[in-house]
Amino acid sequence: MHIYPSQLNGEITVPSSKSQTFRAILFASLASGESEIENFLDSPDTQYLIDACRQLGAKITVQGTRLTCIGTGGKLVRPEVPLYVGNSGIALRFLAGIAASADFDTILMGDDSLQKQRPMTELIKGLKQLGAGAASFSGDGCAPVKVNGPLKKRWAIVDGRDSQPVSALLTAAALSKGHFEIVVKQPGEKPWVNMTLHWLQKLGVRVENDRYERYTVHGGTKLKGFRYRVPGDYSTAAFPLVAALITGSDLSLDNLDRKDPQGDKKVLDVLRGMGASINDKERGLQINGGSPLQGRTIDVNDFIDAVAILAVVGCFAEGETVLTNGAVAKIKECDRLSCIVSELKKMGADIEQTEDGIRVRQSRLKGCEVDSHGDHRMALSLAVAALGAEGETVVKNSDCINKTYSNFIHDFQRLGVRIS
Repeated sequence: MHIYPSQLNGEITVPSSKSQTFRAILFASLASGESEIENFLDSPDTQYLIDACRQLGAKITVQGTRLTCIGTGGKLVRPEVPLYVGNSGIALRFLAGIAASADFDTILMGDDSLQKQRPMTELIKGLKQLGAGAASFSGDGCAPVKVNGPLKKRWAIVDGRDSQPVSALLTAAALSKGHFEIVVKQPGEKPWVNMTLHWLQKLGVRVENDRYERYTVHGGTKLKGFRYRVPGDYSTAAFPLVAALITGSDLSLDNLDRKDPQGDKKVLDVLRGMGASINDKERGLQINGGSPLQGRTIDVNDFIDAVAILAVVGCFAEGETVLTNGAVAKIKECDRLSCIVSELKKMGADIEQTEDGIRVRQSRLKGCEVDSHGDHRMALSLAVAALGAEGETVVKNSDCINKTYSNFIHDFQRLGVRIS
């Protein structure tokens, strides 16, 4: 992407939530009867997930942004080939949990980045404690992995700093017969666990949550088909929102649901606390740029996907901004702490990595060539930073934005941004 300093004006329809799209498709595939999912996020990751669920026996048809699924009723089919999930960590973890409820072997694999960067150690550990078979072929805790069930034991204890293994174990237990106890040490990313709990409870599964440190799951519930409309993604909304703030622009965001249990909506309160003018409207937000932002200390664990864009905010906020409790960002699509620090330094940022986060001071950025490291949130964050920098910025390896925001360039061009 080639980006020049620009202001924005107009309205954006925020793309649908990736996290909610994935959960909806997964649970529709496990339910009995027919489910309808409207406004789902169409992306390469979503297609990998659909293909995998079809291999497990779900009958899925797609018409535009509507998906219809006749689920398996929990009776999975042995896949004829390994389930390939591309670069999707959430698909890898959740599908591994689902596979542990079946009485046959399932092999899961992904692209080279996923098989090096996204550890499965805690999930493998938890599944084995619950009596399932689970192993990493390479022995390093990463994919490819082989999983086979069913769950034969009733108790497991795992590290919960990454929420996805916890969500996968909760799902595996819900699909299996009996009561299960899952003990979590150092629970983190709690809003993302809340999202999974919300789905399980919505579908009738009884789960007792003791301060995110111990879960009792009453398994064996027969899931029924449902109708669901996927709301906009607060993680994705952060990019046009911050773009408006740092360029002094007025912008309207549509397709957001304040009641939806997405963790990244807490970023709104953080930005308001820094001085941003962000007003709620029906199904969206109105951003009025131009108010000076003040640096502050931010615990990013509840909205870890926003760590890169908040580092960009710190470059334009007066004083110093410190992001803390973000160590889990090191094991996303790339090491987001070290990568955003290195790329913003190229642009002239006064920024450094700490043990579990980032320290950044108000900086004067200059356009240059930067690299996304194949991470969609990195690419989008650097593109936003470029809007407030001097001169042209080139973001290399930017095709990865299709993972969550395929219309980014078109949307921003329509708002008046010089981007191609």
